[in-house]
Amino acid sequence: MESTTTIPHDGLVQTGLLRSLMLMAWIVEARDPYTGGHLWRVARMAEALGRASGLAEEEVRRIALAGFLHDIGKIGVPDAILRKPGKLDDDEYAVIKTHPSIGQRILAQHPLAHLVMDVVLCHHETPDGRGYPMALAANDIPMDARLIGICDAFDAMTSTRPYRKGMAIGGALDIIEKAAGRQFDAALAMRFVALGRDGAFDHIVGHSEEGIPLGACASCGPVIQRYKSTQAGDHADCPACNARYQWHPSGGGLKAVATGKMHGSLGMPLPDTSLLNTLLSEWAPQLA
Repeated sequence: MESTTTIPHDGLVQTGLLRSLMLMAWIVEARDPYTGGHLWRVARMAEALGRASGLAEEEVRRIALAGFLHDIGKIGVPDAILRKPGKLDDDEYAVIKTHPSIGQRILAQHPLAHLVMDVVLCHHETPDGRGYPMALAANDIPMDARLIGICDAFDAMTSTRPYRKGMAIGGALDIIEKAAGRQFDAALAMRFVALGRDGAFDHIVGHSEEGIPLGACASCGPVIQRYKSTQAGDHADCPACNARYQWHPSGGGLKAVATGKMHGSLGMPLPDTSLLNTLLSEWAPQLA
């Protein structure tokens, strides 16, 4: 498979445009207290699957970027739905299903939209034609969207929600294998399953960044974000119930310990600029 997409050569301008898109995606993810690290995990799994599929490195990086941006349309989904702690009803799910089309509209006039648009719009399309928003089938679905769709679904299965515990890696891989050719591209799905069974995703599942395992609020479950720059004694707040935590040394790492206090006001955590800079430094040169 060959890459046909390149980024313009305007250096700092293009890097700034990439940064703005990544920051927007991070803010969208931060609105949902139950999906911390999802974008990073999807991007990293997409890199692994892209390389295993023989894609050029430039294309691998572009698809990883698209994986980080794939849910950008959720910026148009109301908080009451995005932050709901239980399962969505049919009407709420119908609203969630609008996020690919919203993402398309948001990116329509962006100068770098061509790098990620197919993934943003089509990552919920399925080979059997039962996906959304356009019910595309088989090879009518762009390859990069088929690839990201597998990574996205696998991360959803292995991530914990308030109403269910995340599946074990093996169980999620079994589901993908059984759905190959129907819900997932057959060749990509089997390649993904082989990678997973070889342990390629063990350091990604349950993490929000390389070497940073997910934490959870003891009261309500949402992810407590920790960054590489976090130190013992720093504070973090549950994005759902606003309980305050403090990071304590534990087993060579850090553990969030409840302080018994509440933060003064609800709000999203600050962007993880260190992570964004790391990803940008990896992706921007490859796309130049």
